[in-house]
Amino acid sequence: MPATFHALRVRDVELLTDDSAAVTFEVPDDLAAEFAFVPGQSLTLRRGDERRQYSIASPAGSMLRVGVREIPEGLFSQWLVRELRPGDEVEVLAPGGRFCPDPAMLEGGRHLCIAAGSGITPMLSVAASVLAAGGEVTLLYGNRTSGSVMFAEELADLKNRYGPQLQLVHVLSREPREVDLFSGRLDAERLRRLLTTVAPAGRADHVWLCGPHAMIEDAREVLDELGVAADRVHFELFYVDAPPPELERPDVEVSGATVEVTVVLDGSSATASLPASKSVLDGAAVMRSDLPFACKGGVCGTCRAKVTAGEVDMRRNYALEPAEVDAGFVLTCQSYPLGEAVTVDFDA
Repeated sequence: MPATFHALRVRDVELLTDDSAAVTFEVPDDLAAEFAFVPGQSLTLRRGDERRQYSIASPAGSMLRVGVREIPEGLFSQWLVRELRPGDEVEVLAPGGRFCPDPAMLEGGRHLCIAAGSGITPMLSVAASVLAAGGEVTLLYGNRTSGSVMFAEELADLKNRYGPQLQLVHVLSREPREVDLFSGRLDAERLRRLLTTVAPAGRADHVWLCGPHAMIEDAREVLDELGVAADRVHFELFYVDAPPPELERPDVEVSGATVEVTVVLDGSSATASLPASKSVLDGAAVMRSDLPFACKGGVCGTCRAKVTAGEVDMRRNYALEPAEVDAGFVLTCQSYPLGEAVTVDFDA
């Protein structure tokens, strides 16, 4: 569907730590259905030509709120944390994302959540929704110091409210804890110890991961070692100013200077001769300015489309499942057209 942004008024900006804030939006009645969300989804915000994606930090049915951590020299995050005020308006795209593919997964059961830094944002939505549905949550949350913990008071409130339903473990890398296991980074070694003692991974019906690339990869490796089925593990990288490391793959020779690219979006198609040296998303922007995208780093999955004719070279993929790739879906921000003609369908 076309990327339709709406100007939403800011209801509140709550400073969480010295470098992070929670931004709550007012949603008018005529947009309530469009901005209804499920836990794990995110919002794409736009300011001028810049777009950024931020996870929703509220349980389903409550106020629309995102968590933002300021990135050094990050103009977008600095604006949100330092300059935004209640009453201001922000251009916002309707909720999306692929971190919660099936809301039924959150209806009770036992859930293991592992987060680092601002990765807590979608976890807060997931955890609060699971707890409200009568489920159990174990949350391992890594930070540098106690002063850098986002949503610290809200997490404490959840613990007080739900008691034994929530097991909350803070792991700090630059501040000593009474228990040595809780001091250090959430790397493979520490996760291996935590997931075999404090929070046995085998008990979880579903595992939710959100954080930097290295932590996600370490956690997936350890979970696989412990026999946790891949279809029970759901993960989301948070995207900052630099994308994850480039995937290693052989260079692909470009067959020509241009390729006939057809884009299908919102039931209509457009075709143009586009440079083979540009991604499908960047090249096709000259004929469709409403193409959906957010991070352009192969992380968020907003620009997902299906190749229905021809071939592309997808250079990076941290959003699509193997079954989706097998079915012909690609991330158009990372896909370069090959051959003489290519068709991609954003409606598929």
